[in-house]
Amino acid sequence: MGEDNRTSVTEFIFLGLSQDPQTQVLLFFLFLFIYLLTVLGNLLIIVLIHSDPRLHTPMYFFLRNLSFADLCFSTTTVPQVLVHFLVKRKTISFTGCSIQLVVLLLVGCTDCALLAVMSYDRYVAVCKPLHYSTIMTHWVCLQLAAGSWASGAFVSLVDATFTLRLPYRGDNVINHFFCEPPALLKLASADTYSTEMAIFAMGVVILLAPVSLILISYWNIICTVIQMQSGEGRLKVFSTCGSHLIVVGLFYGSAIFAYMRPNSKIMNERDKMISVFYSAVTPMLNPIIYSLRNKDVKGALRRITSR
Repeated sequence: MGEDNRTSVTEFIFLGLSQDPQTQVLLFFLFLFIYLLTVLGNLLIIVLIHSDPRLHTPMYFFLRNLSFADLCFSTTTVPQVLVHFLVKRKTISFTGCSIQLVVLLLVGCTDCALLAVMSYDRYVAVCKPLHYSTIMTHWVCLQLAAGSWASGAFVSLVDATFTLRLPYRGDNVINHFFCEPPALLKLASADTYSTEMAIFAMGVVILLAPVSLILISYWNIICTVIQMQSGEGRLKVFSTCGSHLIVVGLFYGSAIFAYMRPNSKIMNERDKMISVFYSAVTPMLNPIIYSLRNKDVKGALRRITSR
């Protein structure tokens, strides 16, 4: 028998993060604060790197790409969530949901690839400093950045195609606060096994492979740093590596939990809280951890404000 793939659902209704009005007001101000920090932090990084020639290096080139991706990532979900905290009926059209899902996957998966590329850049800088300028040429940086965006687009295309081709005919209430594959699969009116396998395979490509590269890069960095004579130099690198790994752990850990485990038909509160980490918290933390604590960025900020 042929499967009827016509979609009868024209809109989805979100249950959101809370049903309690007072809690929703508190969450509104919390998410507004997070979003403002995310926008200001990432825009500041983009402007500083663009305007200061001293920051025209491979590391900051990748950081500018990361900040742009984080800005898009947060803007795809958080403004809608803020509006939904203030209204009773939290709806999104099927088309709007599809667009949100595609863009979210594109920039989220690009984030995954960029974090791996940045760890490789730091590995070359610390472990092969004499060869850094010959390895990380401008052309290589362009290829790595383009490859990150291309891999994000590829994974987004695969995941979105497999998710949106499923029929959605009955239940249109999503126990979540934005559209993403794990939440939508729970409403599908057909068997989701092939879609789950496709998403799992893409997770291996865009989550497990990059996080493995990051761990290998930082392991080599730590091994090199241990051999340093300068105690101050060791402390500085360990501090930097530690903060980077905390962000990597939050982002990849929450994404792996959401996308690489068997899909259940029930979306619980824990699943929604985990989604908050990779959709809202890490885009806010990335500019703080990777850039704003950096003396080069602080120097660029001083120079631009003293003009």
